[in-house]
Amino acid sequence: MSKRAYGQFCGISRALELIGERWTLLIVRDLLVGPRRYTDLRIGLPGIPTNVLSDRLKDLERNDLVRRSLQARPGGAVVYELTDYGRQLEPAVLQLGKWGAGALTDPGPDEVVTPDSLVMALRTTFEPAAAVGVHAVLELRFGEVVVHAHIDDGRLEVHPGGPDTPDLVIEAGPVLRAVMAGEVAADDAVAGGDVTLTGDETLFARFAELFPIKPRPPVAAA
Repeated sequence: MSKRAYGQFCGISRALELIGERWTLLIVRDLLVGPRRYTDLRIGLPGIPTNVLSDRLKDLERNDLVRRSLQARPGGAVVYELTDYGRQLEPAVLQLGKWGAGALTDPGPDEVVTPDSLVMALRTTFEPAAAVGVHAVLELRFGEVVVHAHIDDGRLEVHPGGPDTPDLVIEAGPVLRAVMAGEVAADDAVAGGDVTLTGDETLFARFAELFPIKPRPPVAAA
């Protein structure tokens, strides 16, 4: 059991006891992208104190959510990866990310985008029904962060780094969130110089349909 206890016989309270500590879900988020070394996790979570990262990993191991394994050579480094039990969190994490995306605005001065967070952002917002019949490889560059998405008839794979032969390269900053949320039209973002495209530019017109961010409902009047 984790340190936090609510004293309730309830699945939700038990889940919070296992993964409710600060930073824990972000560690799980990054491990859903793939196995990571301790240093990879530290770089991907620049605000986490090293002792907290160590404690959270120990808790996750103790609760059979994460295990350590040895990377195949030539690396041979120790990596952390989710267990089968840990991977069962994926639908909940994706749904939580989808819900939270609607509350995003522009990034604050102390907020960063990492390769793993951008991978998961695309996975959480992906709309399979809008991607039926779409076959494309997109490279997304957000500052120095680069990821690529392979869309194949309603299915999606997203990975850090650039692909060998993308159909479209999208270079964008914070305006990308506004495009995904329908606040800025794709053509206007390109015309205003906030987005640079290389390749099949017609694919960007579908981008907000493929990766929509649903805004929060308006606050009801009293």
